[in-house]
Amino acid sequence: MSLLLLVAAAASAQADRVTITRDDWGIAHVKGRSDADAVFGAIYAQAEDDFPRIERNYLTALGRQAEADGEKAIWDDLRHRLWNDEAELKRDYARSPAAMQTLMTAWADGLNHYLATHPAVKPQVITRFEPWMALAFTEGSIGGDLGRIDLDQLRAFYGGEPPKVAARDPLPEPLGSNGFAIGPVKSASGNALLLINPHTSFFFRAELQMTSDEGLNAYGASTWGQFFIYQGFNDKIGWMHTSSTGADNVDEFAETIVQGPSGLAYRYGSELRPVQSKVVRIRFRQADGSFGTREITTYRTHHGPIVRAEGGKWIATALMHRPVEALQQSWLRTKSTDLKSFEAVADRFRANSSNNTIFASSKGETAFLYPQFMPLRKAGVDYEKPVDGSDPSVDWQGLIPPAQLPRVVNPRGGWIQNTNNHPWSAAGPDSPRADRHPNYIEHGTENARGQHALMLLDRPDKLTRDSLLALAFSPYLPAFARLLPPLVTGWEALPASDPLRIKLAEPVDLLRGWNHRWSTGSEATTLAVFWGQAMAQTTPPDQRDRTVDWMGEQPVAAKLAALGQAVDRLERDFGRWRMPWGEVNRFQRLTADIKPEFDDAAPSIPVGFVSGNWGSLAAYGSQPYPNTKRWYGNYGNSFVAVVEFGPRVSARAVTAGGASGDPKSPHFNDQAERYASGDFREVYFYPEQLKGHTKRVYRPGR
Repeated sequence: MSLLLLVAAAASAQADRVTITRDDWGIAHVKGRSDADAVFGAIYAQAEDDFPRIERNYLTALGRQAEADGEKAIWDDLRHRLWNDEAELKRDYARSPAAMQTLMTAWADGLNHYLATHPAVKPQVITRFEPWMALAFTEGSIGGDLGRIDLDQLRAFYGGEPPKVAARDPLPEPLGSNGFAIGPVKSASGNALLLINPHTSFFFRAELQMTSDEGLNAYGASTWGQFFIYQGFNDKIGWMHTSSTGADNVDEFAETIVQGPSGLAYRYGSELRPVQSKVVRIRFRQADGSFGTREITTYRTHHGPIVRAEGGKWIATALMHRPVEALQQSWLRTKSTDLKSFEAVADRFRANSSNNTIFASSKGETAFLYPQFMPLRKAGVDYEKPVDGSDPSVDWQGLIPPAQLPRVVNPRGGWIQNTNNHPWSAAGPDSPRADRHPNYIEHGTENARGQHALMLLDRPDKLTRDSLLALAFSPYLPAFARLLPPLVTGWEALPASDPLRIKLAEPVDLLRGWNHRWSTGSEATTLAVFWGQAMAQTTPPDQRDRTVDWMGEQPVAAKLAALGQAVDRLERDFGRWRMPWGEVNRFQRLTADIKPEFDDAAPSIPVGFVSGNWGSLAAYGSQPYPNTKRWYGNYGNSFVAVVEFGPRVSARAVTAGGASGDPKSPHFNDQAERYASGDFREVYFYPEQLKGHTKRVYRPGR
């Protein structure tokens, strides 16, 4: 029997050990005899729902986008290939524990079984998956550390012409999420509660359940192509990851390059060390469909790959690259049963660099945990700028022990929150103290969502599962509550004959009487958002990270001028300046394309919540597109769940659009109305809950 036939027979045998149950929302509940069987079935089910997104994630992670998209993707591919080298990943796979190799093999077999049983599906590039590929994409974050490497500077350094920098939206939707944990003292039932509220680009993750006879029972969101539940819960614990945007665990080292006796070298103390070089070959699709190859000689020092030049120095970037450890941590935490076992996994691997964790358990435990990968550095050195790579004393000195990082466990107030803000307000008076930690680890600030969360949580009332969900959809917008009163006061100070006072009389009156709460029928919400966008357009580049604060510091004349521009834009786009927000702000899903398309003439749904920039906990990043007047969302609330932990888990959830990426599927857009209204559906976690809600039971490929 040929090798291919043997592989196919083995996959068919594994498929016989897997059952996939699709509920009435199209969500897959995967049951395997072993953990590996569950992985096989889960990735197969993901491929059924949206194989193109799986392939796209691995084209990105493996540095192979140019094979699908052409030369324009070469530099992003190079950025990933500087770390995700195929030969190194294969060596990493070989050194992985046998149990993890088994899971990675099941992952590859599940994807290949899907392709073998769906010959009509034509991958763009990857026609066969190999187990080692799973190590290229191990954490599941929306951002990731590699995103900090500037592509324009990378391209300039490695010989290409720097591209024209595209105009950047001065007010992009904030990267990140909300996570709330409620302890027994603040829970009406005495059970811990958890809000899982990631903010991502839409359709970024699959919702599913994975169970096995080896103790696996995890439900939640899995980033397309990964075989672990990234944000979710099992029958004992729940974990929510929020991007730790202020955690500083990536550094740059300025290398002094000289011509050594055997080639390029860099100074390190009294030594001259050879610069390591490697030729990276990037294959790219040409206009006629054929392929070309670009060869790029890359360089690195012991600090990391060279990514740019500055001031006559070569800049090396040091960041976490621990794929074997990261994959193990991501997997094993889903099988934890309490805080002790969850932290034991984190302490063992220390391979989480970009995520805070908000935790709750059936024991009533709640916790805030900081990213465990945090370098120990030399005190008194400014690591926010490139440091002198020739000075050995500024090298990383290992990692800070997790117990010495910011954390909160079972706070007396009974609540924990993180909205990608700093950790110093995570639990009110029970929060970590900044003065007890090295000042280099955290550079985040408070944000409008954090201010909103603190206002809502720091109250004496107790919460239920459903009232926690209502809290997560609180319509209050603290940024506008702060920014608009000075605008109104400034208008009132204008002379009665001033043309701007006359023009803005009605708009100012509308804003003056507004309660700073979004709704689909609110005309003031529309006017305020358009005013905020007009103000943001003038934000200087060096202030873009604090656009909202910068807006508040501007003179009244600038604020009033921006309101006039907002009125003009509304009249130009819609024929009148008084527009209900739900008429402007819409949810629409027309195609399976990863880059969405929108059409004002096609059906869409009104959405009340707004950008997280203004403090909306339910975040909705929307904008007009070149062919639209209406604003359509493509970022923000995606998979969202609220969970109660007791003797039994109880949860409600919603996924933007629906579980399937196929426009022909009834589950392509069947959750859209619930998503827009915040009317979450019950999660079918236990087998008996699926009774009366099961649409199909089958084995992979059958």
